[in-house]
Amino acid sequence: MRFTILFSISLLLTGSRGFAQQRFVLEQSSISFHSDGVIEDIAATNTNVSSIFDASKGEIAYLLNMKDFQFPKKLMQVHFNEKYVESEKYPRASFEGKIVGFDPAVEGLQQVNAVGRMTIHGVTKDVQFPGTVERKGGMLAMKANFILKLQDYAIKVPQIVWQNIAQQVEVTVDFNYRAQ
Repeated sequence: MRFTILFSISLLLTGSRGFAQQRFVLEQSSISFHSDGVIEDIAATNTNVSSIFDASKGEIAYLLNMKDFQFPKKLMQVHFNEKYVESEKYPRASFEGKIVGFDPAVEGLQQVNAVGRMTIHGVTKDVQFPGTVERKGGMLAMKANFILKLQDYAIKVPQIVWQNIAQQVEVTVDFNYRAQ
């Protein structure tokens, strides 16, 4: 299954004529979100993300299954999948775009921006958010932190609990890539 997803992502990116070491595949991933609630904070992490990054062109794509988010409480996970993101109807989220400001020839930490199209809950939006890329030899570490508004992706919070659930979530992306 993971191979199929990774293959699908690689088709999103145009073929590179550059060196093989300019293509990176995800070795370790984490996308998490957190929201401060009046009654209870909500947080979850997904460590089963597929991604590919073409450093020579700055192109990146990632894909994740919404059901792979793990919550500290099972009931939160059920509500997330059934009532909010409707995982049966909208099983995946994705991002396709570019990492702007990254120089593949430079070792060390670089401030960058991710610019592209994010799809969540069947809604695709143009997005831009800051992050970092750290290059150490054949490895890359990408990190980003941004705010996502639920209404931007047509995620509705039932009126009965609207005060308990934040209308925006803080998203943290932490990817470690290895040269392909």
